[in-house]
Amino acid sequence: MNTLKWLEKWYKSNCNGDWEHCYNNIIIKTMDNPGWLVDVNLIETILEDKPFKKIQINNNDNDWMTCFVQDGKFKGRGDSEKLEKILEIFKEWAES
Repeated sequence: MNTLKWLEKWYKSNCNGDWEHCYNNIIIKTMDNPGWLVDVNLIETILEDKPFKKIQINNNDNDWMTCFVQDGKFKGRGDSEKLEKILEIFKEWAES
């Protein structure tokens, strides 16, 4: 299953009549540096208290990425070619 289809299923599996009404459970947007920003709300999911080891790559202005959990959210940031990798990291962590 591709990563985007998996994310759709993960989102649907967490919809319980309440969680999906929280504002901005999943945010995917561009940043002006240029790059990607991904935030996933983990509160009231099975991932809420799951440990995550921060991932940070900083090779240069065109090859960087960081993923971490903070304030009940998975947060991924990366250069303009890292969106899929950020989503794959979230998927691998969620399934582990």
